[in-house]
Amino acid sequence: MADQEPVQQQITLVDENGDETLYDVLFTFKSEDFDRSYILIYPDGKGEDEEVEIQAYALPKGDDPSDPQGGELQAIETDKEWDMIESVLNTFLGKDGDDQDDDSKDNQ
Repeated sequence: MADQEPVQQQITLVDENGDETLYDVLFTFKSEDFDRSYILIYPDGKGEDEEVEIQAYALPKGDDPSDPQGGELQAIETDKEWDMIESVLNTFLGKDGDDQDDDSKDNQ
């Protein structure tokens, strides 16, 4: 058994001004419904207790979500895709999917 910590996958995004920003990859997944793969990322260097803005993109067609090769990330354009991604993210984070209920006392 290896006691090594898993290596954090990272990607660099370049904005319209040519500025590069390093992001940690939260996770990637493929949706059979949309026949696309997606990547969820957040800014590098954030502490575990810090609130982070998670961004989601579609990977280029044919890119393997388990080993993304880069290329042009694609914006998510439909509400149905956003709803599906939000549902996957909530499952990943262990939430029940009901964001409206943040005041509930039942933190399991």
